[in-house]
Amino acid sequence: MERTLIKDLNQHIDQKVTLQGWLHTLRDQKNMQFLIVRDRTGLVQVAHYKKGNLELAETISSLGTESALKLTGTVVKNEIVKLGGIEVQLEDLVIEGAADVPLPFEPFGEYMPDQDFRLDWRYLDLRREFNRLIFEVQTTAEQAMREFWLQHDFIEIHSPKIMGAPSESGAELFSLPYFETTAYLAQSPQFYKQMAMAAGFERVFEIGPVFRADPSFTSRHMTEFTGVDMEISWIESHEDVMSFMERWLAFTYERVIEKHDEAIQATFDVKLEVPSLPFPRITMAEARNVLDSLGYKLPPEKKYDLDPGAERALGAHFKETQGHDFVFVTDWPFDVRPFYHMLQPEDSNLTRSFDLLGKGLELATGAQREHRYEVLKSQALTKGLTVEPIQNYLDYFRYGTPPHGGFGFGLSRFLMILLNLSNIREAVYLFRGPTRLSP
Repeated sequence: MERTLIKDLNQHIDQKVTLQGWLHTLRDQKNMQFLIVRDRTGLVQVAHYKKGNLELAETISSLGTESALKLTGTVVKNEIVKLGGIEVQLEDLVIEGAADVPLPFEPFGEYMPDQDFRLDWRYLDLRREFNRLIFEVQTTAEQAMREFWLQHDFIEIHSPKIMGAPSESGAELFSLPYFETTAYLAQSPQFYKQMAMAAGFERVFEIGPVFRADPSFTSRHMTEFTGVDMEISWIESHEDVMSFMERWLAFTYERVIEKHDEAIQATFDVKLEVPSLPFPRITMAEARNVLDSLGYKLPPEKKYDLDPGAERALGAHFKETQGHDFVFVTDWPFDVRPFYHMLQPEDSNLTRSFDLLGKGLELATGAQREHRYEVLKSQALTKGLTVEPIQNYLDYFRYGTPPHGGFGFGLSRFLMILLNLSNIREAVYLFRGPTRLSP
C-alpha cells in the first residue's frame, strides 16, 4: 500500500492507510496502547486495543522511542484527540529499524544536553523540528538566490577546491600532499571567478565549500563552510556590486517569507520582513567616527579594521537610527584588504571595497577588483607577495579583462541572522572546527 503522510490523513477518514515514521512517544496502558508517531509532516496518535492482538501488543511494549516503524490502520475521527481530532486504529506494525534503549539523549525531551554532546549525536539532534526547519529555510534561500541570478543572465560555475597556489593572501591555508608536490584547499573561488571574467562569461555565481585553517573557537567561525560567491563584469565601481547584492538579498527574503513565514514565527519567534532598499552605507572612516561617538574603543591591532564588538555596535546603531538590520561598510584601507582590490583613484590608501553587516555580524566581503595587469602586479609586490606563485592568476589580466567585481557571502552566517540563531554550529548540517572532524 502506498505511504500516506501524516499531514494528509484528514483526507482519508474511514480509509485504511500505511504510515512510515518514528515512534515519538508510547503510552502503554492496561488495555490500550497509544503510539504517537512522527514523520516529516507532523504527529498522529495511533491506537491499539491489546486484547485484539496480544502478539502485536507485546511487540509494541518492547519498542524504544525513536524506532522507525511502518504502520497500517484505519483513520477515524476522534474529537478528544488533541492531535488534529483524528487517530489511526492500528492493524499491523513492522519494525523497520529498532532504536536501542536508552537513547544517548531524548531529542524531544525537556532536558537538552550541551551543544557539543548533541553534535556527537547530530543525526538524533537533527530530528527536531527546530533543526529540520533551518535546512528547509536554507533550501528555499539557495533556490531564491539562484532564481534571482538566473533572471539576470548569470552562469553557475563549480571551481576546483584543490589548488596549486594560495587563493587569497596565503594565510589560513590547509595544505595536503599531492603526488610529488603540495596542494592547498581553496579559501575561496576568487581567482576562478575572475578567470571567468577574463573568459567573457561576464556574470557568474558559485555555491560551494570553502576551507579556512582558522584556529578560532567563536560562535561564528568554522574551518569548512559553504561560500556563496558572485562576480560581474563591466561595473563602474563597487557601488554596482552593492546595489545588485541588496536587491538579491531582498528577493531572497521575499521567497523565504512566502514559504516559511508562519513556521519561522512559530518555531523561532521571529517575524521576518523584507529589508528596505537601499541598505545604509558608511565608509570605514565614518564608521570609526560613529564608534568614537558611541564610546567604543577599538584595540590597537584593529587600527584599520573592525572587531566583532565594533560590528555589533554599528549594527545596533543603524537598527536604532534607521531601523535597518543591514549596513555596508565601504572604502576599507588597503592595509587590511587583499592585493587584488582596486584602489580609490582619489586616495590610493583606500580600496573600492565593502563589508556587509547583518544584525552586527559580518556576512560578506566584496570589492571592485583590479583588472589592469601592471597595477595588479605592483599591488601584489607592495603586499610582499612574490610573483611566481600567482603568475597563472596574473596572466588572466594580460589579454583584455573588463572591469569587474563581486562578493563572497557566508550562507550559515546568513541563516544565523535570518533566524536569530546564537551559534553557527546550529546553522550548519555538520560543523567542522579546530577540534571537530566527526561525525
